[in-house]
Amino acid sequence: MCSRRKFTVVIPSLNQGDFLYQAIESVLVQDVKKEVIVMDGGSTDNSVDIIKSFGQDIYFWKSEKDNGQSASINEGVSLGSGDYVLWINSDDLLLKDSLKVSEEYFEAYPFAPFTYGRVNNLSEISKNQYPVWVEPFSLKRLAQRCIISQPGTVIRRTCWEGVSGLDESLFMAMDYDLWWRLILKYSSPVFVDSLLAINREHTQTKTRRFRAQHYKEAIHVVRKYTGKVPLKWWLAQPYSVWFKTLIAMRD
Repeated sequence: MCSRRKFTVVIPSLNQGDFLYQAIESVLVQDVKKEVIVMDGGSTDNSVDIIKSFGQDIYFWKSEKDNGQSASINEGVSLGSGDYVLWINSDDLLLKDSLKVSEEYFEAYPFAPFTYGRVNNLSEISKNQYPVWVEPFSLKRLAQRCIISQPGTVIRRTCWEGVSGLDESLFMAMDYDLWWRLILKYSSPVFVDSLLAINREHTQTKTRRFRAQHYKEAIHVVRKYTGKVPLKWWLAQPYSVWFKTLIAMRD
């Protein structure tokens, strides 16, 4: 049975032709009412041909230079009319029935601003999968690390619009910032203890290439919304960033 509510799914992309087809397909097979919006930043690979191959299954798409990922996602959401909104990057995947599961949780928790579930990393180098660090919700834990993974998160449109979407000044930690604003304005999210999405890891991911900037922005977000930075950010995190950056440079 198809859902009563509609999902607006935005897919931002730039030169991700190797992954884009699977990302779009993973949304189209979801047994819910949905509109797929692809915001391509002016790709020079085969991305446009891939988008066109889906024909009218794509509600809206464009391919032109944009003002960054956050601005592109905000624009995409504004073009839709779904009751729930989410974005997956063009190298992410939704798993079967993930949106139907999210909808069931929204119906069970009518005051939750968003739901989030478990996500696996898929290494394009080793082809292995392993869990992203996702936990049941705790505001204290959210201040210590981002325990919410964006590909497995769905947001009520009314709440998205209530906080004006993503902060377009942020390049890396815009999702982390969004979680804080939604929680502080509305209420805690609902944790879905199911695997909902796949996050690909490859040499060209923003997180891999700009890890130090991601760390800097995340600290800014924590300080902005809590007034302090937990000691963990100063002790363990810098060494983790340094080590992972070193590994990325070797690959």
